[in-house]
Formats: sequence, C-alpha cells, structure tokens
Amino acid sequence: MPRPIKPFSAREKHLISQTLIERFGHPVALEPVDAELQLNLLKEEFALCPSIMWKENGANFIVFKTADERYRCLFFYNEAMLFGTGKDEYNNLGDCVVTLLQVHADQEEQSRKVRNALNSIDFSKANDGEEYFGPLIV
Repeated sequence: MPRPIKPFSAREKHLISQTLIERFGHPVALEPVDAELQLNLLKEEFALCPSIMWKENGANFIVFKTADERYRCLFFYNEAMLFGTGKDEYNNLGDCVVTLLQVHADQEEQSRKVRNALNSIDFSKANDGEEYFGPLIV
C-alpha cells in the first residue's frame, strides 16, 4: 500500500488563492476534498489524494496532489464535459494551476465562437428558399 500523501500546505493553498485572484479579480473559495486516483496505470490500486476544488464561471476545477511536489488537474462542467491540460502531471503547482486556467480560458473562447457562429446562421435560407414541411407525425 502506498504511503499517505501529505495534505496541501498553507503555502500551496496561498499560491492557488493568489493565482485565482489574479485570474478572476476576486477571492475564490477553495474546498479541500479527497480523491481516489490510480497513480500507476500498471497497478490496479488507488491512492487517496488530497485535492483542492473550486467553482467559477459554471466550471468546477480540481487540483490533485499525487506526491510531494507532484500535481494533476482538470476542470469540468458536468460528467460528460471533462477537460485536462494535456499533461499528465506537474512538478510545479504554479505551472499546474496557470495551465489549467489557460486551458479553461481557451475552451471558453472556443465555446463562445461556436455559439456566435450558430447564432449567425440564417436558417430561413437553409432550404434554398423552399418552404419547409416538418416530418409527418401519425
């Protein structure tokens, strides 16, 4: 059984808080949580990892501490919409949080562009001006 992972230190929590203030312009409530992660894909055992979670702009963010100075992260909107950073693990908490926030900002921008594109479609011209008759429901 793996040895227990130390919880986030006051310094680590402060670093996360300060980074979030810089990003969002206001303090964000951090919630300490525990998560079971499979740290070694070759083994079927799970480790209890201290984690920090916060919510902002409709998204949930989590930073997992997998060992001393080792971190993983993700954000999600719901169970079907999970996003990572493309990097499995970080050895610098600041890099982990900043990259997570940047990926979130990029994803938000992409979603905004898709919404704007859909809103700009003129569906009245979708059938080359022909009248549309919906499906016959019996």
